[in-house]
Amino acid sequence: MGMSASNPTPAQISELVSLALAEDFAHQDSTSLAVVPEGAQCQAQMVARADGVVAGIDFAVEAFKQCDPSITVQVLIVDGERVGVDDVLMFVCGSARSVLGAERVALNFLQQLSGVATATSLAVAAANGVTVLDTRKTVPGLRDAQKYAVRVGGGQNQRRDLRDELLLKENHFSLSGLDYAATVKQAVTSADDKIVGIEAETIEQARAALAKGASYVLLDNFHGIHLVAAVAALRKEFPKAILEASGGYTLETLPALAEAGVDRVSMGALTHSASALDVSLLLNPTDD
Repeated sequence: MGMSASNPTPAQISELVSLALAEDFAHQDSTSLAVVPEGAQCQAQMVARADGVVAGIDFAVEAFKQCDPSITVQVLIVDGERVGVDDVLMFVCGSARSVLGAERVALNFLQQLSGVATATSLAVAAANGVTVLDTRKTVPGLRDAQKYAVRVGGGQNQRRDLRDELLLKENHFSLSGLDYAATVKQAVTSADDKIVGIEAETIEQARAALAKGASYVLLDNFHGIHLVAAVAALRKEFPKAILEASGGYTLETLPALAEAGVDRVSMGALTHSASALDVSLLLNPTDD
């Protein structure tokens, strides 16, 4: 499963939030500077507008704290909890200008990461016991945060990066200068105990990969009866083989994978196409 995944550290969260606040010029909010009095205070509540699984609470809190350390945040929900419409995630109190300055960055992290966690949880439910994995198809700069959100949603992480495990795909086979089986053998021989995954487009390729010592085989774009036949044939010959499916699986087509008998499925959509979870910040002025 690649290198052991760890949760984003406070330092990583701080750095990402800092970049996002700088990107948004959170301390130079022209609108608020023009119309919100300097001393104005407010209290706000962050509210879910849809059902989902929350991830990224620490990022949101960090956005408010970095923007103004005097803001107080009371968190009501932890990452991994399911929320419904109108559930309150946190209360925020402090300088109105500061709260408005941090609002969008706090929501962006929470909506994006909760969207990934929610998409993953739906996929896990539909996959019926087949392990759901992410891919490297992540938003640049947010890989560790998104892969964390996948775990929060009940999924597991495929390799983190190119240095991690080996994964031979079509392009590697076309460029290796060797035939399919010899390419697999070379990868396994030079892997230094790293996991070696092999993408196979036919049963014959999958058979050759497993015979040469692949850690797992990625059955790419095998669907329906073709997938069922491939898994049955490979299981007979290699009963302990780890078989992974990939290639555009959706909530509608995931249930068929459990029936076919694959071990796991990798889905780029969890991170490259997750819809943001709808969350709002509702503000009230206070007299403080």
